[in-house]
Amino acid sequence: MPNPSVSTANPPSGLSDWFSTPLGGYLMERERAFFDAEVADVFGYHALQFGLGEYDFLQTNRMPYRAAIGLSGPTRVRTDFCELGIATASVDLVVLPHTLEFSHNPHQLLREVQRVLMPDGHIVISGFNPWSLWGAARLFAGRSADFPWCGQFIGLSRIKDWLSLLNFELSSGRMAIYTPPCRAEQWLHRFRFLEPAGDRWWPFAGAVYFLHGVKRVHGARLITPKWRMAGARRKVFAPVPNKIMNFRDAVEPSRNREEDAS
Repeated sequence: MPNPSVSTANPPSGLSDWFSTPLGGYLMERERAFFDAEVADVFGYHALQFGLGEYDFLQTNRMPYRAAIGLSGPTRVRTDFCELGIATASVDLVVLPHTLEFSHNPHQLLREVQRVLMPDGHIVISGFNPWSLWGAARLFAGRSADFPWCGQFIGLSRIKDWLSLLNFELSSGRMAIYTPPCRAEQWLHRFRFLEPAGDRWWPFAGAVYFLHGVKRVHGARLITPKWRMAGARRKVFAPVPNKIMNFRDAVEPSRNREEDAS
């Protein structure tokens, strides 16, 4: 794994290279903490990570099949995110570490994720917040900026709207990183005091947001094996004689019949 404390003289050629810089490594600490906590208790059979194959964001998950997919890098499946060659409703978990802001069609990417996820499947997203100090730095950097400032930062409200339209229900989420985007490691350490203050006083201005959603399908119902019905025996009820409430009720009808015969 790349060492986040090593600075690069040349601009990063990709997002994975940028995570090797001091600023990228500072963010990677928070990224790993969130993804590790969110995917640990998601169960199923198939989990996919879209991009950034150099970093395993599924390491705490216990599904038997976990893989990173993409068009480049150390991936197990080569595929376009907007045209996935994956069967519909076959995946239990998808993680998108900054995948949407570097996609040419992020809404179509989410459509494909919704298609391949099973009912009650999970999606975990991380993205850069345009309404933050990091978003302001991107504006000043211009279009010719290197990573990550060349990405299309998508607002949190828009992501939530897209997820709602695709029938995803949010189960958790948070903001992180309130320090300015300093390139020098010593300045990042000096601004660490802003992290707890930001969580309390201006949580909307975090540089990065994290979301965890669950795919809901209206009318879908989980079908379980009929163990109880198969093992249960059919009950046979024995006939029970009518209960005689009073001795007089039993002998009175017979006495009336004798009087009529006489």
